[in-house]
Amino acid sequence: MTLSRKALATAVLIAAIAGVYVADLIVGGSDGDPIPLDAVEVREYRGERLSSIDDFRENSIRGPQHLSTASYRLAVGGLVDRPREYTYDEVLRLFPRYRKPVTLFCVEGWDVTILWDGVMVRDLLADAGTSPNATTVIFTAADGYSTSLPLDYVVNREILIAYAMNNVTLPAERGFPFQLVAEDRWGYKWAKWITGIELSDDASYRGYWESRGYANNGSIDQPFIEGR
Repeated sequence: MTLSRKALATAVLIAAIAGVYVADLIVGGSDGDPIPLDAVEVREYRGERLSSIDDFRENSIRGPQHLSTASYRLAVGGLVDRPREYTYDEVLRLFPRYRKPVTLFCVEGWDVTILWDGVMVRDLLADAGTSPNATTVIFTAADGYSTSLPLDYVVNREILIAYAMNNVTLPAERGFPFQLVAEDRWGYKWAKWITGIELSDDASYRGYWESRGYANNGSIDQPFIEGR
């Protein structure tokens, strides 16, 4: 059956529009690989309104750290059977990735609800082999910051180290390459720019703010100042 002139013209126009659209999506570099489109921040997840990645206050101890993926290494050690060191790409390639919305509550009185993408700390620890004597997970950061959390909390609560927020790779200001998502803990437990994860048997270990009078537990249902 022969197409009418009008139908033929319409088909040609649709094909032309489709061709332009596809070209916009798969245009490649010199090696022919697709160039990824810029990520768009999501502001809603499963009916829940999300905060913006800009709704944070800068309160780090030495200002934002700018780490390169080429030189970055994440060390997992302490009371483990097999100390590990991972590149940024290895963390994302070797371990399952998870997504969940979690609210950060800051002791300064503000809070943000963000959709976090990350890998489970327990998977990293399992790969290194957890010693039966370990009780505490210590997180250290590129700026010298540190904090700790009980091992059973980290494992049972499926705690993440996040590489993205609201569908966008963490900006340097938010902790790139990885930020700890310490749900139901005050914001000082949410270490940014993580470079080390250490298993310890020292349940009394005190990080940067904890050694300055903040509660070691850090639970949001308890005062964040020790003794109050």
